[in-house]
Amino acid sequence: MTDTRRRVKVYTLNEDRQWDDRGTGHVTSGYVERLKGMSLLVRAESDGSLLLESKISPNTAYQKQQDTLIVWSEAENYDLALSFQEKVGCDEIWEKICQVQGKDPSVDITQELVDESEEERFDDMSSPGLELPSCELSRLEEMAELVASSLPSPLRREKLALALENEGYIKKLLELFHMCEDLENTEGLHHLYEIVKGIFLLNRTALFEVMFSEECIMDIIGCLEYDPSLPEPRKHREFLTKTATFKEVIPILDPELKQKIHQTYRVQYIQDMVLPTPSVFEENMLSTLHSFIFFNKVEIVGMLQEDEKFLTDLFAQLTDEATEDEKRQELVNFLKEFCAFSQTLQPQNRDAFFKTLSNMGILPALEVILGMDDAQVRTAATDIFSYLVEYNPSMVREFVMQESQQNDDDILLINLIIEQMICDTDPELGGAVQLMGLLRTLVDPENMLATANKTEKTEFLGFFYKHCMHVLTAPLLANTTEDQPSKDDFQTAQLLALILELLTFCVEHHTYHIKNYIINKDILRRVLVLMSSKHAFLALCALRFMRKIIGLKDEFYNRYIMKSCLFEPVIKAFLGNGSRYNLMNSAILEMFEFIRVEDIKSLTAHVIENYWKGLEDIEYVQTFKGLKLRFEQQKERQDNPKLDSMRSILRNHRFRRDARTLEDEEEMWFNTEEDDLEDGEAMLPSGEKSKNDEDIMDPINKFMERKKLKDNEDKEVLPKSNLSGRQSPSFKLSFSSSTKANLINQSSGGALAASPGSPGSQGSPGPVAKSTPQTTAVTTKGGLVGLVDYPDDDEEEEDDESEEKDGIPPVSQKVKIGS
Repeated sequence: MTDTRRRVKVYTLNEDRQWDDRGTGHVTSGYVERLKGMSLLVRAESDGSLLLESKISPNTAYQKQQDTLIVWSEAENYDLALSFQEKVGCDEIWEKICQVQGKDPSVDITQELVDESEEERFDDMSSPGLELPSCELSRLEEMAELVASSLPSPLRREKLALALENEGYIKKLLELFHMCEDLENTEGLHHLYEIVKGIFLLNRTALFEVMFSEECIMDIIGCLEYDPSLPEPRKHREFLTKTATFKEVIPILDPELKQKIHQTYRVQYIQDMVLPTPSVFEENMLSTLHSFIFFNKVEIVGMLQEDEKFLTDLFAQLTDEATEDEKRQELVNFLKEFCAFSQTLQPQNRDAFFKTLSNMGILPALEVILGMDDAQVRTAATDIFSYLVEYNPSMVREFVMQESQQNDDDILLINLIIEQMICDTDPELGGAVQLMGLLRTLVDPENMLATANKTEKTEFLGFFYKHCMHVLTAPLLANTTEDQPSKDDFQTAQLLALILELLTFCVEHHTYHIKNYIINKDILRRVLVLMSSKHAFLALCALRFMRKIIGLKDEFYNRYIMKSCLFEPVIKAFLGNGSRYNLMNSAILEMFEFIRVEDIKSLTAHVIENYWKGLEDIEYVQTFKGLKLRFEQQKERQDNPKLDSMRSILRNHRFRRDARTLEDEEEMWFNTEEDDLEDGEAMLPSGEKSKNDEDIMDPINKFMERKKLKDNEDKEVLPKSNLSGRQSPSFKLSFSSSTKANLINQSSGGALAASPGSPGSQGSPGPVAKSTPQTTAVTTKGGLVGLVDYPDDDEEEEDDESEEKDGIPPVSQKVKIGS
């Protein structure tokens, strides 16, 4: 059989409750005469031998798990599983099983685990509980089998747990444990291991309270040392009593609290180190153990929080200069673990916890600790600081602003954090990355409060740029005094990249604070020195910083960039990169494309005037030629203000026609027969002759003459592809002495039309106008089109507004150049 849908692995559960692989084969279902019923058959794919022959019993509970697994119990303590290669095959066999048992295939379990025969259910309800064998050495094996057989059934687990509680059976078992150890009865110790492990899987809090009591817990751990699968017993008790020592950094006077700490540590050790990794079936059977540890931690935090004398002594010793370094390290480690425990608290309890620490003076204490020489102590203090920042950044900001009024900049808490970030000795800068994240949270305006009385953003950012920013940028400024980075090793590059990342964040989220700092300190010029770094990631960080600044389209920044010629290192890096198609190449092109598309006039002019010679030969993208075109169009408008105003007039008419007039003209156009028209004539509605023809035509004629002279030059600047970024083609204007159109200024409410009869034709509907002065035609390389398209409409709209302010009267007439 080669059908992969039915390819399966057969597993059986061994005595250690681990799954054993019995082989791979193909499964079928069919009637087996010997078993008198429908059965599952698995034959090995290697030799065709029978791996499994199992009758589908109507009362057996089959479970489908994870879409490709079917699990069931064949007999007491004999579990089977089929793991399918494909989900389709699993679904097919599952349908056969459900068909035999009369179940819906949509269910994941064919029988409820608590479902038993009526007789058994009656016995369970009527009997007082499960009868346990007497606690004797000779009956340990019987007890181990009873526990194992009770685990699959929730009802039997419940009865076993009640029997163990009521009869005080656990303490009796532990007495047998001492006896077995004294007699070196290995078989009895192995049975006790299975019994105690099974009791853990009963998942009962009442049993855990007995097992984890002071008098029992070490014996429970002792029972779990004798795993039958190991050649030698483990030595967990020796570790807990001799190696693991309990240190009281501050004497704990409450005996209940001390006992709770011991208990929690030992139970955590049992969960992590002693108990074997739970199987698929057992992983949910230890949920109560997790809960037991969780609530113990909550209780410990609450009891410590209420002990004011303990916390007062803790912070007093932390900040006392006379405290020895080793003692201080223990105190800091305790406080770190204390804060870690607090993460298990509910939000309202966590608020009270951190409020208590704040009132006790945790931030001044951290300030003292961070100023110490011991690297381990500073690292632990950083972890504590991260808990505080994540919980309430406003509390930290308020503290540092208050202390700035009393202390020098060097010992401010934030400056100590920055210095620790800069001095991180880790080659991968793991600590520096963590500290940079904390600084980013502190300077993020999104989590700053604004109230009626004060604005936290304004106050804190003012403080930060005055007292802290110079500390943050010190490594950057020190490394960029020349044209090349003075240090370019990997660790320095990583640190500078982190600093640039935070500065880029500031450019995006802070306004005038960062702008003033960059311009006054000439930060961008220093940053661009890093474009020559041998580390590509650092050069890209510098470029990203500049791109973020240009993206703001702020003229203050633009003037600063032009005055300092800050495009020079970027273009130098671009040309130095050559024809290599890499991230540097793409990032630089994207920046110049942004300038072109957004039409940032000042930067466009600056780039073309100063760097065009180095860029004119680049033809694999049209970005720089497009910039040149933008520049020439802009310069032309500056040189010919009349033409510029004329374009505005034409565009205003074109886009601001009266809707009713347009409808009338369209109706007239469609009612006119094309045969009545003569080629080359443009028509106007009668009675709409312009009174100002000569005034309008004079600047246009001059413009046409100039454009004629520049045709050849324009062909080089304007390739076939669209450089301006617009969807419509870039048109050239050419003129023919044989082609004429009418440009007549209409009376108020009229319209000037020069509409061809059809695309490509020069006919026009309507009566022939009396005057036909020289006309313009718009051509592309493909031929004649009817619509004049002036590039850079966006800029001209801005110019329109300025013209109106300068006294140029708005024109009410409508001009139509049809297409």
